[in-house]
Amino acid sequence: MPEITVYSTKNCPYCRMAKSFLDRHNIPYKNIDVGLSQDAAEEMVTLSGQYGVPVIRVDDEIIIGFDQTRLQNLVTKEQKETAYDVVIIGAGPAGLTAAVYCARKKLKTLIISENIGGQALASWAIENYMGFRMVTGEDLMHRFEEQVREEGIDLQLIPVTEIRAVGEHYMVQTANNQEYTTRSLILAQGKRPRNIGVSHEEEYIGRGLSICATCDGPLFQNKVVAVVGGGNSAFQTAIEMSGIASLVYLIIRSKIRADEIYEDLLAKKKNIIMYLNYEVVALGGSPMLQEATLRERDTKKTVVLPLEGMFAEIGWVPNTSFVRDLVDLNEDEEIIIDINCHTSKPGIFAAGDVTSIRGKQIIIAAGEGAKAALEVYSYLMTH
Repeated sequence: MPEITVYSTKNCPYCRMAKSFLDRHNIPYKNIDVGLSQDAAEEMVTLSGQYGVPVIRVDDEIIIGFDQTRLQNLVTKEQKETAYDVVIIGAGPAGLTAAVYCARKKLKTLIISENIGGQALASWAIENYMGFRMVTGEDLMHRFEEQVREEGIDLQLIPVTEIRAVGEHYMVQTANNQEYTTRSLILAQGKRPRNIGVSHEEEYIGRGLSICATCDGPLFQNKVVAVVGGGNSAFQTAIEMSGIASLVYLIIRSKIRADEIYEDLLAKKKNIIMYLNYEVVALGGSPMLQEATLRERDTKKTVVLPLEGMFAEIGWVPNTSFVRDLVDLNEDEEIIIDINCHTSKPGIFAAGDVTSIRGKQIIIAAGEGAKAALEVYSYLMTH
C-alpha cells in the first residue's frame, strides 16, 4: 500500500471528497490541514507549486486536486455497472435532490459530476434556505450528500465529455472513456466560474489565482489579496478574507450589485480597499502571482497592485458545451425547458441553474430537481 498524505483545508469540499474516497476504500493516509499551519502550507506549495487544495502525495507522485481517475487506479480495477434507468449529470442541489427522488421511485440511478455541491460550494454563508438560520454552502451540500449516500445511489466524480443518442437510449461518455447507457437523462450540471479574461490567466490558476475562496482562502493568511466582482459573492468573499488576509482589494468593474446588508458589513472592515469602475487588464509574476494591473474605465489610468492572491467572483456561465448539439439552448447558452423540466428531446430533462428558468437560487434548484425526477418516472412508466 502506498504512503499517502492529503494536504487540505477545513472547509474545502474537494478535500473532503478526496478523504471520503480514501476512507471508503479503507486506505490509510495522513491529513495535514494547511489552513492551520503556515509551515505546512509552504511545504505543500514547495511540493506542488500550487496555492490550491487538495494536494495529494502518493509516495513520490503528486496529485493536484481531487482526481478520482488517478486515485481509482490506486485502489481497484472493478468494473462498474454501465446500464441505468436514469443518469443525472451534476451533483449540486438540483442533481442531488433529483437522485433521491429517483431512488425513492426505485429507478436505477447514476450521478456523474465533477464535484459534489456545484455552485453552492462557493457560498460562505446561506441565510435564506428554509430550516436554517445560517449555514455554509459546504455544510448544506454535505447534508445533501449524506442523504444521497444513504440511498445507495451510484456516484462517479469525473467530467462528462459526450452524450449521444443510441436508438431509444442515450450513451454518456466520461473523461476516462467509460460509457454508460441510460433510458433517460437529467441535466443538472449547473454553471462554472467566468474567467477574468486576461492573457495567460490559466497559468495562474492554483498559483495565486483561485476560483474557490472557501477552499483556498486559509492559505493566504496575512497576505495581500484581491477579490474581483461587484455582486453578493464578491462582497461575501472580501468580508471573509478580511479576517484572514492582511489587506484585501475589492475590484469592481462597473457598479455595485451586492445587497445593502453586504455593503454595510464591508463598510465596517478597515483592511478592505475598493477600486470602483476598475477592470483587471493584466496579471504578473513568475511562477506565482505577484501583481495585477488595473485600468480605470473612464480615464484609462492604470494602477499596479502588488499582491499574492486573487479570487475571481465575477459570475458564472452554463456548463452546456457537451450538450450544445443535443438539446435546444437559448441565447445565454442555457438549456430551454418547459414548466415541467422537459427539454427539446424526449427522455432528456433538465433542472437548476443550467436551465432557462429565471430564479437562480439553491432552494429553487432543489425544487426543480424534484420536479425533473418525477417527470422522469412518468416518462419511463409510459415508455
